[in-house]
Amino acid sequence: MKRKFSLLSVVSALCLLAFFSCVNKDGKQAQKPLYAEPLTAEEALKKFELDPNFEIQVFAAEPYIMDPVDLAFDENGVAYAVGMPDYPFPPKPGEEKGNIRALLDLNKDGRVDSSIVFADKLSEATSILPWNGGLIVTAAPDILFLKDTNNDYKADIKEVLYTGFYKANSEAQITSLRYSVDNWIYANNRGQAGEISAPDEPNVSPINMQGADFRFRLDQKKFEQETGPGQFGQTINDWGHRFFTENSIHIQESVIPWRYTHRIEYLKNPRAIVNISDHDPIMYQRTETPYWRQARTDARNANFKKQGSKQIEYARDHFTGSSGGTVYDADAFPKEFYGNVFTGDVAGSLVHRDVMNLDLQSPVYTAKRAESEKDKEFLATTDSWFRPVGFTVGPDGYLYVIDYYRQHIETPMSIPDSLKKDMDFMRGSDMGRIYRIVPKGKKAVTDYAKLSTMTAAQLLPYLGNGNQWYRLQAQRLLIAKQDKTVVDTLKQLVKTTGNPLERLHAIYTLDGLNALDAAAVKAVLADAAPGVREHGLVLAERYPELAQQIGQIALNDPSTRVSLQATLSIGNSKNKQLVKDVLLQVAEKYAGNNPWYKTAILSSTEGSTTGFFKSLIDRKTFFNDFSANKGALVEDYASIIAARNNAAEVSALLKQMDTAPLAGNPGWKYAVIKGLGKVYSTGKVKISPATLAEIEKLKASPAKDIADTAAKYVKIKQEKK
Repeated sequence: MKRKFSLLSVVSALCLLAFFSCVNKDGKQAQKPLYAEPLTAEEALKKFELDPNFEIQVFAAEPYIMDPVDLAFDENGVAYAVGMPDYPFPPKPGEEKGNIRALLDLNKDGRVDSSIVFADKLSEATSILPWNGGLIVTAAPDILFLKDTNNDYKADIKEVLYTGFYKANSEAQITSLRYSVDNWIYANNRGQAGEISAPDEPNVSPINMQGADFRFRLDQKKFEQETGPGQFGQTINDWGHRFFTENSIHIQESVIPWRYTHRIEYLKNPRAIVNISDHDPIMYQRTETPYWRQARTDARNANFKKQGSKQIEYARDHFTGSSGGTVYDADAFPKEFYGNVFTGDVAGSLVHRDVMNLDLQSPVYTAKRAESEKDKEFLATTDSWFRPVGFTVGPDGYLYVIDYYRQHIETPMSIPDSLKKDMDFMRGSDMGRIYRIVPKGKKAVTDYAKLSTMTAAQLLPYLGNGNQWYRLQAQRLLIAKQDKTVVDTLKQLVKTTGNPLERLHAIYTLDGLNALDAAAVKAVLADAAPGVREHGLVLAERYPELAQQIGQIALNDPSTRVSLQATLSIGNSKNKQLVKDVLLQVAEKYAGNNPWYKTAILSSTEGSTTGFFKSLIDRKTFFNDFSANKGALVEDYASIIAARNNAAEVSALLKQMDTAPLAGNPGWKYAVIKGLGKVYSTGKVKISPATLAEIEKLKASPAKDIADTAAKYVKIKQEKK
């Protein structure tokens, strides 16, 4: 209570100071408002500062859309937008205002001049994905399927696909639906708990979503956890690599999928995501700092100082409202923009651009600022109402910016009451814009190919299109048709086309048509493009006869990303001796230099056994020199041993620390004691008397860090008695 009282006191003082500063010499209060007023869409256009090679156009604005949070084009180029007018207050049951509108440009001038409510009364709908002639919709606690069957742009079919998702906070709910080249649909879940089930599959056990994102395949009736947690913004590039935003972290990468990091029970908190920005947390804001944010920040910093804390909060120029990261994967922009990721910051009223780089020697990307944007953003404005919550790359290849357009965009619970009294969180709930960014001089495209009317043969050429939108639409439509007459052509494409993306889409179209075989996948494993080989490895897990080739790729592929995937994939093989032999060599060759191999090895059953560790010692190469990455592998291995709670295994491990070559460097023993302590300090696993006796001996170690750590765990054990 003391901290709360001091914080509110400082905020109140700042509010009084602001009041008196607005009083003129006659004692009358000045009329300058604390917060800016809205602009029309045309006025807002004039406030944008944009990369000089581009221009920004209004695609849609009120009254045809209000509070938009997502935009998607269906297979015929019809645009649909999700409206979320209830934010930031949870709607009362039966009073939900969430909606989806079909956006129509009747006079073909490139600007929406009509809209039809496709669906309404939705509970906080946040994202949509065209599917099977309708839309998949995230609307916590559900994922829905809505479809119009009589061509009036109004949904007359509503099905609940999945249910049980977290619902309490609209900023942390299921969202960001994305269809990937691997035929799975991915969604961000912010790691929120929930028991997820499929109503039409009552015999399938619900899955717990704590700490995870979500993915599903409707054609195979599969759904499962995925690595996360992402918040409001997810994008998947040409090669199926996932990136997501999370408030102050504007771009993270999911490196290792959940199905690998959770295939054994005892690998706890495995490293699977990473912030890939080399320039966090700085952004270049052009709007004035909102009064409430500056006052709250000043109050918090005063309180930090009073408490003796070195913590500092920033009111501006630091990412804090990152949202909607989207990869540009089309051919209408100059080539240097291909693969860039665009992310909005709703607090800074700007659009940030990251140039993505994947080095052959790294399994993860690096997100860099463009040379022309070292001290500015791709797009910024002085209009503080601009709230870029998301983006879409359209069938025209242009980038669409979804502007929520509100005076305030913040959770009220995070703002002191003394500041909220001057804030109307619903100002702007009758407004909203969607902008289109185009290269300078380019005109709007108003007519698109009607993919839904095409035959399977007519759709095939789109698998090699320069715009990912067309490639993905063609792929899913081909799979929906289940027309096997194109199978032979697809197999030829995999072998003969010079376009690696076309080869990748062809192989996954075969997958969706249930027409894959080991011969086709074997050819993909030898593909010239690393991204194609990477997916070939995932598919090769189905074919035991390809295990040897997977192992060779793990040890010899020039791409670290591909080698890492092979290491993950070989761990699923039932050939235990092959798995062990490959993982031992991978540990010796790569684990000392790259921390991601640690998780790839230990996440497999064979790579976390006592037999594997003994063989690693016997080979006398891994332990000849100590490094931080090797120590981390041993530490996590020790945690797995402790979690298995087998006293004989723990005792054997501690004794191995006193054998050559491990005894020559105390770092190994310290790694083991730290790993054991990670588990024992939780109190969830009891330390056996034999193990405790071994740890007691380590208290006398000449290495102070080992002695101190051992003493700490003995003390914990004694306190829990």
